[in-house]
Amino acid sequence: MRLKPERHIQGPPLPTRRVSKDRNPIVEFIGPLLRHCSLKWIATLAALAVVAPCVAQAEALLVVEADSGKVLQADNATYPWYPASVTKIMTAYVTLKAVKEGRLALDSLLTVSPVAASQSPSKMGFKPGTQVTIENALAMMMVKSANDMAVVLAEGVGGSIDGFSAQMNQAAQRLGMTQTSYVNPNGLPAEGQITSARDLAILARAVIRELPEYEYFMHIPAIRFGRRVTNNFNHLIGRYPGADGFKTGFICASGYNLVGSATRNGKRLIAVVLGSSSGHQRAVKAAQLLERGFASNGLSWLRPSLGSVDNLAPIDASPPNLRDEMCGGKRKRPATDEDDDSMTMAANSASGGEAAMSFFTAGLQPPMAKPSELLAAGPAAVEPMVVYTGPKKTGPALIAAIASDADKQATRRGKKSRVAAKKPAAVAEAKSDAKPEPKAAAKPAVRHAAAKPAEKPAAAAAVPAPKAAKPKAAAKPKTEAKPAG
Repeated sequence: MRLKPERHIQGPPLPTRRVSKDRNPIVEFIGPLLRHCSLKWIATLAALAVVAPCVAQAEALLVVEADSGKVLQADNATYPWYPASVTKIMTAYVTLKAVKEGRLALDSLLTVSPVAASQSPSKMGFKPGTQVTIENALAMMMVKSANDMAVVLAEGVGGSIDGFSAQMNQAAQRLGMTQTSYVNPNGLPAEGQITSARDLAILARAVIRELPEYEYFMHIPAIRFGRRVTNNFNHLIGRYPGADGFKTGFICASGYNLVGSATRNGKRLIAVVLGSSSGHQRAVKAAQLLERGFASNGLSWLRPSLGSVDNLAPIDASPPNLRDEMCGGKRKRPATDEDDDSMTMAANSASGGEAAMSFFTAGLQPPMAKPSELLAAGPAAVEPMVVYTGPKKTGPALIAAIASDADKQATRRGKKSRVAAKKPAAVAEAKSDAKPEPKAAAKPAVRHAAAKPAEKPAAAAAVPAPKAAKPKAAAKPKTEAKPAG
């Protein structure tokens, strides 16, 4: 049987790419090197190029230029994700827009409602009826990630959580955050609370462009309430050179999230890390992204253009649920957003090979500094911002307010210590009156809040040990709310 020759339809000629003269020396250098390179090395490099993007499939990474929105790196950037407490960036944005438009003022007083007081940690723990200014509530929310203060702001600006959530969604739609929806102002686990790295970068750019006079709320290094000082959960602040924003977040389903920004030589970048394995690791990943973005090298033209962050194509999928990985039984201690696990430092510092090979797998870039070198030092010594309850105060009145809050803290600690001291005596008396009985097999006193997988995303926190149980049949543990930090 005689085969007919295939007919090839000749299309329009491919456009020739014009190469500028300044690139010719680089091409002349690389060309012979690649031609004389063995097939074994070429195969090795090709394998690395294929494998490298698969290393961080459980994470979403993005770095963009703040001014132009140009994307410098994007991995899973449009994959839907649970935002956790990076939700509070939008809470601050909507609140500060209301202040800028004159509907409220930073010294406007808001009242802690029973709903706000009932929120899960992390929180300030104020009793219902306590008053706080918008400025102090914002500082507490952005530094300590206080969930109760997020609700205080929501009720003060939107009338209710639902009313404020509607304002958040309207702002997201106006900004082009097409993958984002909100149902609460603090990021605690809830159906329909979804975002993406792309949308968070768009939001961060909006804060920088539209609210420059209030942007300092995004990089307060620490707050002092009474005698207690709380450092910002964002480990880039005060550690990474030029770091100047934004916010962290964590629930079991999302992993450790971070939106960060830094400025160097007049160039500002925004980095987004979603789904990292620890609080330290997310800061290291963000620092790596920023270092790569700031690195100036003559080979950047070899990387394909990724366009603008607004033009990244959304992915239609369900958010990954990292609950088992983040809060499963394999962790030595319950995970929270306050995690400062330096144990990951050793694992990350051993990534010299990964950094060395990044020259080939990350667009022919020079090796980056080791993570242990990027964030090894502690936070810079700074004077924390003083926060307090009640109306705005200055001078002697402020000093008196600080002293009053400190006294209240001391009183609460005194009550707790007295209650704790009474418990052993009561238990001992009960034991002396009780008849000796055969002891049953003891069950663990503390159960991890996230040991049992759940369908809904939830965050795990350090669960306090329950009170001594009476010798009755063990009751089922009550459902406990999980913190978003």
